[in-house]
Amino acid sequence: MKPLKEKISITIDSDLLEELKRAADEDDRSLSQFINLILRKYMKSEQEN
Repeated sequence: MKPLKEKISITIDSDLLEELKRAADEDDRSLSQFINLILRKYMKSEQEN
């Protein structure tokens, strides 16, 4: 069973968005998938500390 997804709106700096798009493309992921991956890694790291 897939996890539920929710749509949100955020404001992000243009230069950061371009870096994220480039990195997501290099990782062959959508921007949304890539941001989810980054956030999950960050949250796991925070919980371990």
